[in-house]
Amino acid sequence: MPPSRIPYASGVTSSTFRCGSCDQQHDGPPFAYAVPAPAYWSSDLEQRPGNVLEAEQCKIGDHFFLRARLVLPVLDAEEDFEWGVWISVSAPSYDRIVEMWGNPDRAEEPPYFGWLSNELPLYEPSTLELKTKLHTQPLGIRPLVELEPTDHPLAVEQRTGVTMARVREIAEWHLHL
Repeated sequence: MPPSRIPYASGVTSSTFRCGSCDQQHDGPPFAYAVPAPAYWSSDLEQRPGNVLEAEQCKIGDHFFLRARLVLPVLDAEEDFEWGVWISVSAPSYDRIVEMWGNPDRAEEPPYFGWLSNELPLYEPSTLELKTKLHTQPLGIRPLVELEPTDHPLAVEQRTGVTMARVREIAEWHLHL
């Protein structure tokens, strides 16, 4: 599958940066990009019963997904970088999360095991199916993703942080896909 552009979600700085690909000034860089659906979603699934893609939840047959935030600390900036991703969880976990969705106590829930269900650009090997813990947050805030502490480059970046140079590299990739 060819890589696809991931729209930025928010967090565009008021500054500009000189692009290493085209040597032009661009706004930003954005501090967040969001994947619109799990990697397993396709538009033809909408027509089949039992498949639903909503803003925060997705169901494909017997598979359940939740939108979440995978945060990377930015070592030389005041804000963090975020990937908006989808996490696959088991049916019992999904049922419990949905049950607690509007409950203010949901932030006290233990983390749920899940699988990262997106292929993020600029990472080798693939980010698809990395093991995660999904941490529910207070009402109105998307769950946080904690990657299993492996040597995968994304897991390393989550643990050790990234620099503004890496944030610009991600922005340049999206600008010149």
